[in-house]
Parts: sequence; C-alpha cells; structure tokens
Amino acid sequence: MPAQARFQKKETPSAREERILQLFKSLDTQHKGYLDKDALQEGFHRLNHPLEHAVGITKEVIELVDQNGDGIIQFDEFKIFVEKTEQHLWALFSAIDKDKNGRLDKTEVAAALETSGLSVPSAKLEQFFDYMDRDNDGEISFEDWRNFLLFIPVDNMSIRAAYRYIFDSLHLTSEGDVVLSDDTLGGIGYFISGGIAGAVSRTLTAPFDRLKVYLIAQTGRTVNDSAKNAATAAIMAEVKAGAVIRSSSPLLDAIKTIWRHGGITNFFVGNGLNVLKIFPESAIKFGSFEASKRVLAQLEGKSVYEMSGISSFLAGGIGGTMSQFAVYPVDTLKFRVQCEAEFSDLRGNALLMNTAKNMWRSDGFLSFYRGLALGLAGIFPFAALDLGTFEAMKRAYIKAKSKQQRIDETDVKLGNMLVLTMGAISGSVGASVVYPVNVLRTRLQAQGTAAHPQTYTGMTDVLQKTIKLEGYRGLFRGLIPNLAKVAPSVSISYLIYENCKTLMGL
Repeated sequence: MPAQARFQKKETPSAREERILQLFKSLDTQHKGYLDKDALQEGFHRLNHPLEHAVGITKEVIELVDQNGDGIIQFDEFKIFVEKTEQHLWALFSAIDKDKNGRLDKTEVAAALETSGLSVPSAKLEQFFDYMDRDNDGEISFEDWRNFLLFIPVDNMSIRAAYRYIFDSLHLTSEGDVVLSDDTLGGIGYFISGGIAGAVSRTLTAPFDRLKVYLIAQTGRTVNDSAKNAATAAIMAEVKAGAVIRSSSPLLDAIKTIWRHGGITNFFVGNGLNVLKIFPESAIKFGSFEASKRVLAQLEGKSVYEMSGISSFLAGGIGGTMSQFAVYPVDTLKFRVQCEAEFSDLRGNALLMNTAKNMWRSDGFLSFYRGLALGLAGIFPFAALDLGTFEAMKRAYIKAKSKQQRIDETDVKLGNMLVLTMGAISGSVGASVVYPVNVLRTRLQAQGTAAHPQTYTGMTDVLQKTIKLEGYRGLFRGLIPNLAKVAPSVSISYLIYENCKTLMGL
C-alpha cells in the first residue's frame, strides 16, 4: 500500500477536524474563541513550539490565515489553513521519502537537499534531524514533520525555496533546542555591520572626498572672486584664453591649495561630520538592502538565494534611497563646511556652528535639503548598481566555486582580496554612471559659499549654467579623484561588512 494511502487511512475526516480543533484551543490560551498575533505567540510559547521566538514569522502566519482581513483568526480560517498546509507538507515529505515507507532518514533528507541544489551545513542538518527525531530511532515520522513545520509560510513556494526558507530559519538555542526564527537580531547585526564598515572606510579615504568636493565647487568664478585663490584664478584665465590644460593641473592645484590652507589636517576637514553621517547612512543602506531582499524574495515566492537579479538591483536601490534621505541634512552641512574652510578664519566646531546658523538664516529647514530630488535620483541607480553588482558577482563566484570543489555553498570562503576587487568594480561602475547627477547635486548644496558663490533656482538652472560655463565636460569635473576615493572606499566597506557578518554569524 502506498505511503500516502497508509497515512490517509490512519485519520478519518472527523478525527482530523477534532485534532485541528484541539490544536486551535491549545493555541487560544486566553479562551477568546479566536487568535490574534499576541495570542498565537503566547500559544507557541506554551506549546514550546519552534516559532515561539519568531515574531516576524508569526505576523506572516496571521496575514496568511486571516482570509477576511480583520486581523484575527477564526476556527474556520484556521482549519482551512491547516488542511492546505498539511497537504503541502505532505508533498514535501513524500518527495523526500524515496523508499515510501512513511518515514525519513538522514540519507533521504541529505539526498533531497542535494537534488534541489541546496547547500546546508552538515551541522545544521544534524541539529534539525536530531531535534525532530523524538524517539531517537534515526527516522522522522510525518507527524513529527507536520508538527514542527506546520506554521512555516511555505505554501506558495517551490520545494527548493521551501527547503531554503526552513533551513535559513533554523537556530540552535543554548539549551540545545532547535527553533525557527525570523532573525530579528540578525537584522540588527546587518545594520551594525554596515555602520562599522562605513565609518572605517570613510575615515581612511577622507582626503579623496575632500579633493572631490573642492574640485566640484570650482566653476569659473570671476577674478575678483578668485583673488582668495590665486591658483584657481590662473587656471580659469588659461581656460578663457583657450589654452590646453593638462588633465592633472586642476587636481594638483587643488592638492596644493588645500595643503597651503591647513596642511595634512585640512584634508580631513568635515571628517567628523563624515563619520557622524556615514555610520547611520551605511547602517541603513546595508540593513535596508538585506531587509528589501527578504521582502522581494517573498513576493517572488523564492528564497533570497533564488531571487532574480532584477530584485537584487532593486533592493540595492531601495537601501541607498532610504539611507540618503535619512542623512541628507548632515550631507549638505558637510559640503558647505568644506567649501567655507579655505576662506574662513574659523575652524572645527566654530566653523560648523557658524555654517549651520547661516544655512538656517538663509532658508530655514529647507536649506538642509537643497538638491534632495537630484540626490535621490542619483543614489538609487548608484546603490542599485553598486550593491546589485557586488551581490551578483559574489553569488556567481560562490556558485561556481561550490560546483568546482563539490562543497556546500555555505562552505565557500570569500578571500579578502577578492572582496576588495569586487567592491572596487561595483563601486566604480555605479559612481561613474551617476556622477553627473552627483556634480549637480553637490553644487546645489554648496551654492552661495565662499568656494562656490554661484546660486541656482533649481535643477534645470544648475544644469544649464554648468553646461554653458564648462560644457558637458563640467558634468564630470572631479571624477578622477572621486573614483580614487570610491574604489578603495567601497572596497574597504565591503571588506569590513563581510567580515563583521562572519564574526556575528550572519
């Protein structure tokens, strides 16, 4: 007799309904006659269910079971969900049960994962199997399988995606119990790792950022305006005379000018603001990227390992946009402090406070959001290309290496030099594509300062004036020092981020 027929013969429809009713009652610890999120979580805790700590997954279950959208689960809704989910779990169970004896052994589970092309560490597989094998006979019954996985939202997933979702959610407690978690702490870990990565990389590359801002701010001021900066005035005179300027002249002149007005420390003007800005910015970028990947993967009905490349790029754009919006006021203040540094006797906090006061007197709160639309228009494609390209390269390498060495994908190690190279490529591609938008945004932010006295009425005005004064080449002014900053900055950022994730077990 087939295993499915044997299983179905064990339980009559009335017995199944009674079993489902008793399960419903055991979860309804407050005897309300219905289940909401709090009641379901309390019920999981009372039953010592693997989902007792997974608040996020519990919310998913509520949304999945609640057919009329009233925020609670009635018994009729609960029954439909249980019966439908049990059918799906039976399909998964039957696909693994190759000898059709109604029980699973470790060999069958490992073979099923390998056939699906998934890499699950042997230690995690052992934990999963040992916990489910309640009678320690080396096999798992369907009842054990069902009770453990009943509330995992895998109904609309492919078998491969369901396997991945289950094993990605597994965690071993200090008491040796296996639980299914929505990885809330892991989510916080992504934010922390991203913040650390951003702060370290930005400090190490601060001089390049200083040069980039200085060069972007120079737009061909009049000689009177340039009297405070003789080198820049000389360059502009040569340009007006039609002379051919070596591409390195503006860069060398910028280095000399910045050094002359404060030595080595002048290359780090605004770095305190940089770190203050970059820690939350990088934290939000990476944290939102990881969260967006999970959401988009669920919308596709896949795991994050199987989601489409388009979704990866979209997740990167979302992460970048959220981070840019959050820290934009600090970014604007930083640019204006850097532009005032050469022409002010103030330094440090005094310069910072004076600049902030002048901005507030000029246009109030809106002064801190000048160029926001351009900023968001530029950051979305940059972050999409940066994070998406890095993710694509990393995934391709891991998959190829795993196949080549015949090892689990989770066992593939990314060398530090490889991470640095991937980061440099992805960051440079993104930065080059959106650089013209970055130039226009920076000029909107820096307008009216001593280094950039020109003012604009908006995005169209700054674009027209830039092209009129400098041609289309002006849209790429400062690109070389920017790439010199972006390549190592992004590389270091990814290196720190990947290593922080490893240390945190993410």
